[in-house]
Amino acid sequence: MNMEGLNQEMSELKISSLLQLDETIAKVFFEGLSYPWEVFETLDEKIIALGKTLSEEVFEYRGENIWVAKSAKVAPTALLNGPLIVDENAEIRHCAFIRGSAVIGKNTVVGNSTEIKSSILFNHVQTPHYNYVGNSILSYKSHMGAGSITSNLKSDKSLVSVKVNGEKIETGLKKLGAILGSNVEIGCNSVLNPGTVIGKNSNVYPLSMVRGYVPENSIYKNALEIVEKQ
Repeated sequence: MNMEGLNQEMSELKISSLLQLDETIAKVFFEGLSYPWEVFETLDEKIIALGKTLSEEVFEYRGENIWVAKSAKVAPTALLNGPLIVDENAEIRHCAFIRGSAVIGKNTVVGNSTEIKSSILFNHVQTPHYNYVGNSILSYKSHMGAGSITSNLKSDKSLVSVKVNGEKIETGLKKLGAILGSNVEIGCNSVLNPGTVIGKNSNVYPLSMVRGYVPENSIYKNALEIVEKQ
């Protein structure tokens, strides 16, 4: 890839290209940052600071560093750990497990037996059935099909890089799952390997094993066949 092409794809990895910041209560977390994964360095502190500013008329304090909107629906079998913010009209379903360091957006669904850890889910995100989302960012209206997961730790425990056409962009993080742009659809039982970035408006076929960067407005069929949407 020539330098101009690499610079173009690098720009597509930036926050402004991937994330719809007006669709998350965590918008302030990204101020001054270039790439989405930079937010994880101080995520706990940012959640706690924001939580302390939330209106008591809208949110209730449910335990140590846990703020849940009064309009949110939380199943009695769900387990919530802080620091955590659950925004208005979110739905936390039966046996969901939020391990902490998480922001759950407005009208977002965390479904049956889904586990969320160190992640930001924007408004109207769907993780409805048996999903694992760790050290990840799911932008506005992204959807994880049943059984799809983000893998956030490499088998050799080395630092995670994002691969763009053979080039490696170092993140400096040992744990990093996936970054999903707005309106991304992940097919059932897919695995998003550490450092996967899916551009906005793209689809991933069911049973996929995804690694690296998938451009926006694409259909990921397999590692050798990524086609532009028509």
